[in-house]
Amino acid sequence: MENFKVSERFAENVFTDDEMKKRLTKEAYDEFHRCIDENVPLTRPLADELASAMKEWATEKGATHYTHWFQPMTGVTAEKHEAFIEPSKDGVIERFSGKNLIKGEPDASSFPSGGLRATFEARGYTSYDPNSYAFVMGTSLYIPTVFCSYGGESLDKKAPLLRSIETLNRSALRTLRLLGDTETKKVTANAGIEQEYFLIDKSVYEKRIDLIDCGRTLFGAKPPKGQELEDHYFGKIKARVWDYMNDLDRELWKLGVYAKTKHNEVAPAQHELANIYAAVNTAVDQNQITMSVMKSVANKHGMVCLLNEKPFAGINGSGKHNNWSLSTDSGENLFKPGKKPAENKKFMTFFAAVVAAVDEYQDMLRVSVASPSNDNRLGGNEAPPAIVSMFVGTDMEDIIASYLSGKACGERIKAQSRVGGNIAYTKDDTDRNRTSPFAFTGNKFEFRMVGSDMSSAGANIVLNTIVAEELDRISDEIEKRGAAETDEVIKDVFRKHSRIIFNGNNYSEEWKAEAKRRGLTDAPTTVDAIAAYLNPKNVEVFEKHSVFTGKELASRYEIMIDRYVKTLDIEARTMLWMTEREIIPAAINYQKTLAKTVNAKLAAGVSSKAETAILKKTAKLTDDAYVKQEKLADYLSEAEKIADGYESAVFHKEKIKTQMEDLRRTCDELECNVSRKEWPFPTYVDILSSVKY
Repeated sequence: MENFKVSERFAENVFTDDEMKKRLTKEAYDEFHRCIDENVPLTRPLADELASAMKEWATEKGATHYTHWFQPMTGVTAEKHEAFIEPSKDGVIERFSGKNLIKGEPDASSFPSGGLRATFEARGYTSYDPNSYAFVMGTSLYIPTVFCSYGGESLDKKAPLLRSIETLNRSALRTLRLLGDTETKKVTANAGIEQEYFLIDKSVYEKRIDLIDCGRTLFGAKPPKGQELEDHYFGKIKARVWDYMNDLDRELWKLGVYAKTKHNEVAPAQHELANIYAAVNTAVDQNQITMSVMKSVANKHGMVCLLNEKPFAGINGSGKHNNWSLSTDSGENLFKPGKKPAENKKFMTFFAAVVAAVDEYQDMLRVSVASPSNDNRLGGNEAPPAIVSMFVGTDMEDIIASYLSGKACGERIKAQSRVGGNIAYTKDDTDRNRTSPFAFTGNKFEFRMVGSDMSSAGANIVLNTIVAEELDRISDEIEKRGAAETDEVIKDVFRKHSRIIFNGNNYSEEWKAEAKRRGLTDAPTTVDAIAAYLNPKNVEVFEKHSVFTGKELASRYEIMIDRYVKTLDIEARTMLWMTEREIIPAAINYQKTLAKTVNAKLAAGVSSKAETAILKKTAKLTDDAYVKQEKLADYLSEAEKIADGYESAVFHKEKIKTQMEDLRRTCDELECNVSRKEWPFPTYVDILSSVKY
């Protein structure tokens, strides 16, 4: 194996600040950073010099093309590659100008816009994001960009994220000034993103059209052994998977991705990669890079990386835990409680703002993680439920109680736990609640509802914006009532919003009843959650902070409805294809074999009790599958006649999805009755154990 020293090769394929400093004039380098610090656009001369330096560096890395890399509302990244060449009298010359860097013009008509533009209006723009690093992958220079319409409306996830970062910084600085902090110049939202995924052998993947077209299995009987023994979690990593993980780490490190932790997850064939914290814009970009590299490296190893939130029924799905925090330019973590949290005004104020934000805008947090595939995951097998609540731990619960009562809380002393002999450890401030959607974990907040296949931009846009709003409300109250009343202002926040705090079992039926009593939002599916985009209260706050316009929120609503309907259409049609062309023919062939055996035994005067029983059961299940598939086909035909998008989504949820589940139950039972030899595609037993060593 290649000798790989991380410290020497980290970010070797990234146009880093150090690389920029080496290749730009001092004047250009300083001007670039002024643009970043003061949030102003690049001048054309600066853009020209920067583009020339980027091209020179990229071509040294073997790049022949460049691409504006952006994040449209398709759920995946997009790129159009152009060569560094222009015609000359002697042939061609390599050239990359500031104009090419700053602005691109992909055809926007084929990307989702949710009604922001007419289909025939093709012009859209990509524009360089100087806050994120360019990088080389393959033979192209990738330039992170925002994507907007001709009229300036956002058609992507990066532009609103950048806007939310700006507004959070402004609101946080305002609050800090009222708390007496005159030194801090910038507050940064950070994210550490954990990425869960499955690895399966390519040979079984290629035999499953549902995995190919839908990203998840639409059929599959429960295997004899799943995750019951809990022996896969943190277990020894198979050699083939280890080689994959090593290659993945190295490719990511070259791209400046802070890949840190790798291990087996709970479900068989499931794994996790976690990154070190980074500024949220960087973290989101790096997670998009990570998902792409995961797939390409898996392919090199003869495997397929599955990122769908619920590729297999009955075992753990995959999430993307979003660890979110705020830090100042001096390195202070605003969510670090310190030894006396109740006396730490910064901590208590910012903590209270998050509690208020999660409570006040539960519906926006829920819709930020909504998708058909995540609907399949939320609520079971260690995934948090769809009801948004907040875990703070007994320590913080006590601190809030003492704060409200005015009683001294005293100094927090880290508890020691002695295991035995000379082995002891220091306990954390809180335990971990795996069932909570939104948890305080000692110095950060972990939003656990984000799905594995999603961009984490959506969740962070909402988090940044709603916390900015609650900081503004707190600041308004402090200004109105005076700095001396700050404690009372914070107490009022806790009194008003403590209903969102729940430290118990979020899976229990008792909690569902309690959440309803508290008036918390319960939106089990995307269709239930989607109205949040049109809620006047939400529109008002996102417009106030210039993160989304009302039109942009309405477009997200339309795009999500359209995506929900189309996803279920594709899944339903795939189910019909598999049932009609694979499952029922296989079942019929098996019945032929059984019938021949029964007749032969009868002719020989031999008992055929087992064969007859299996034949009858298989025949009944086959008939049931046929009836149910016909009903599903009828529902699809009926859905085509529904013009209203929301009405169609409701129909898909209530009729098509329900019928799909019914058809699956029958076909999964068929799988258990038809011989393994006759079954037409790999089973869960085959798939989940396909990577054997």
